[in-house]
Amino acid sequence: MNKVNRGPISGFMETHYLHFNAAALVDAARAYEEHLNRGGKMMVTLAGAMSTAEIGKSLAEMIRSGKVDIITCTGANLEEDVFNLVAHTHYRRIPNYRDLTPKDEETLLESGFNRVTDTCIPEDEAIRRIERNILKLWKEANAGNERRLPHEYFYRLLKSGALREYYEIDPKDSWLMAAAERDLPIIVPGWEDSTLGNIFASHCVTGELRPSVVKSGIEYMTMLADWYTKNSRAPGIGFFQIGGGIAGDFPICVVPMLRQDLRRLDTPYWGYFCQISDSTTSYGSYSGAVPNEKITWGKLSPDTPRFVIESDATIVAPLVFAWVLGW
Repeated sequence: MNKVNRGPISGFMETHYLHFNAAALVDAARAYEEHLNRGGKMMVTLAGAMSTAEIGKSLAEMIRSGKVDIITCTGANLEEDVFNLVAHTHYRRIPNYRDLTPKDEETLLESGFNRVTDTCIPEDEAIRRIERNILKLWKEANAGNERRLPHEYFYRLLKSGALREYYEIDPKDSWLMAAAERDLPIIVPGWEDSTLGNIFASHCVTGELRPSVVKSGIEYMTMLADWYTKNSRAPGIGFFQIGGGIAGDFPICVVPMLRQDLRRLDTPYWGYFCQISDSTTSYGSYSGAVPNEKITWGKLSPDTPRFVIESDATIVAPLVFAWVLGW
């Protein structure tokens, strides 16, 4: 069998990543590639602070190259990609964050910084700048009795060009920009659990906005049910899960909902599954559960290719994407 010529990153992985978590990484990446080559589609889910970790540097190219067909993410990942787009040079990195005292943390707050591990997001240049611009869209919708999903407001904001003067990174490294250019479907369950979600709620408290201006998670699930039904023909839709929590838990349940609650028994199971996680299986941890458990819930079949890479997603996800892109 002839060895496939690969780029330097994936070539290095092919040569050296032969055992344990390293081998699981290559196995999962190879199966991702094979799933796409057979004509399958892929969902990528984003938990944690992957946008602040600048996952857009690789994920945006995956989107542009047609290697991702739908994304599910937390509200934080949705907004933090745009925060980085407009305020990157104002971020502050703190490599010694483990040494910070409570007083040090308070000083950061008073200086207008919100810390995410070793990276501080600037309040004024990132959060408030986006608030001012997206609030205009929310108010327009409120006045016109219009309703949209959370990500649709972000798409409108990016496509309007209102933020262009503030760009501080190359927009090709923004995964949300790449998604907007393709009108990629995005699912954002629990969007209200985010900075801009809280800001939206504050404007509802004052009476400036109606809560109905932003559509709900139930409407995201009905949207996903329709999309899944239309796109799940063989070899089906793969599920590439980065981290745990609602970003993974919410969308994977669309299959048992369709099969068990709507009795659409011809609905295919997910056609591929991979999770990058550092959670362990203990005391009912769903994020650490092995994929086999999902078979009992009607999400995966015994034949679904399934992988777990127990590692740091900020290291592993770009490597999997590099393999799929042939880098």
